[in-house]
Amino acid sequence: MRLLFKQRFLSWFDSYDIYDEDGNTVFTVEGKLSWGHRLEIHDAQGAYLGRVQEEVLTLLPRFALYVGENYLGQIKKEFTFFKPVFTLDCNDWVVNGDWLEWDYSVTDGAGVEIMRCSKELFHWTDVYTLDIPEPRNALLSLMIVLAIDAAKCSSGNG
Repeated sequence: MRLLFKQRFLSWFDSYDIYDEDGNTVFTVEGKLSWGHRLEIHDAQGAYLGRVQEEVLTLLPRFALYVGENYLGQIKKEFTFFKPVFTLDCNDWVVNGDWLEWDYSVTDGAGVEIMRCSKELFHWTDVYTLDIPEPRNALLSLMIVLAIDAAKCSSGNG
């Protein structure tokens, strides 16, 4: 499954549209007024699926992940000098990024790739391509990319 993640150009808060390979909307993401980033995810019909909520008053960016109203876990940025490292405390998944903070892969505990994300250059807004072998992993993969993008924005790198 391939998803195209596009930030909307004219939006007061962070808002994104996520399309499949055929250009059909799969998810929409709406930023909400909140202390820290709060990104609500909806399906193509507008049904609420979950949210990514920044936890404030932390030294490094940290985000709680919710499917519906159920807490799934958190993703947080670790202190490093050269290569960005994010830890995810659910599903035994590992997030690996490149030093430019443009490309990421997510693997399970056995090293099997769950998702690969690449930032496309030369666009007015953030555009990412997500390659997800198993469609059942699409929502959590999207949440990871949203959290990383918001963390980059919070640190001034976005």
